[in-house]
Amino acid sequence: MKRILLSLAALAAVSAAPLAAQAAPWQSINQRQANLEQRIDQGVRSGELTRAEAARLRGEFRSIARLEASYRRSHGLSMRERADLDARFDRLSRQVVAEKHDRQDRDHRRG
Repeated sequence: MKRILLSLAALAAVSAAPLAAQAAPWQSINQRQANLEQRIDQGVRSGELTRAEAARLRGEFRSIARLEASYRRSHGLSMRERADLDARFDRLSRQVVAEKHDRQDRDHRRG
């Protein structure tokens, strides 16, 4: 039984490798945080994000940062926790894009 499970696990790892190679290069959590923070700030400066949108996005950002700190305090980041944080950052990144392109802006004179 153990051999079958190990064989299946090895097969799954080998078949998943090409998918990982096609994905965007992995960024550290710190890089992702800096990138998202910069995108939010840029959206506010350009007027693509309203103050309310930016506040909501920053609140979500702080929530993820607190969760990361909690994970690190308890025992360091496991692969599962990294995956969880990555998924949360992916979701926040999509929210930033959506908010920046929802045609609401600070300067209502722009068309």
